[in-house]
Amino acid sequence: MSHPIITDLNNRHTVKHYDATKRISAADLEVIYEAIRLSPSSINSQPWKILVIESNEAKQRFHDTFANKFQFNQKHAKAASHTILFAHKTHYSRADYEKVIDTDIAIGRTPAENKEQAFGAFAFVDMNTDDAGNNAAWTKAQTYIALGNTMSALARLNIASTPMEGIDHELISELFPELEGYQCDVALAMGYNDAAEDYNAALPKSRLAMDSVLNVL
Repeated sequence: MSHPIITDLNNRHTVKHYDATKRISAADLEVIYEAIRLSPSSINSQPWKILVIESNEAKQRFHDTFANKFQFNQKHAKAASHTILFAHKTHYSRADYEKVIDTDIAIGRTPAENKEQAFGAFAFVDMNTDDAGNNAAWTKAQTYIALGNTMSALARLNIASTPMEGIDHELISELFPELEGYQCDVALAMGYNDAAEDYNAALPKSRLAMDSVLNVL
């Protein structure tokens, strides 16, 4: 199939080694950040906090989160141009959703007199919240939408990436107090691969056959 989207997705791969000398341009970062911001979520909840690891100080902190486990991903902490921490709010509340509604009112999407009516969508949160107010499984699912959206944007920009669930969310919470109230279970390293060391780049793409994953009814 010949199509730019398919070409992008065929060309992308999970990078195993980054070239630490190459940096993502400011112009491309601007596009990436806006792509994250525009990511969809259930009821437009946006129950995430995004931290971008850019400075040497932040990279060292992220590097230190691999002290106890997942050391195979530790090399990306400093070699990747940037790493994005996708964190989800563990107790998403009515007050959190009110910020979304207030934004809708401010931009003219929702009439001010319909504010209480707009809270009707919060029923989707309630049905995914336990008696202790925890809805982390639901908010985590929304965050993965933002992750996928970001990876597609990177493919379009010809920027390499490595999604990592192999991270220590407990140490991340400890070393990144900026995430208070949020939990980070997935990160995305991004930059440019080391062509000589990134063995995965030369391997053929492996996916199951179309008829084994998709059926048109």
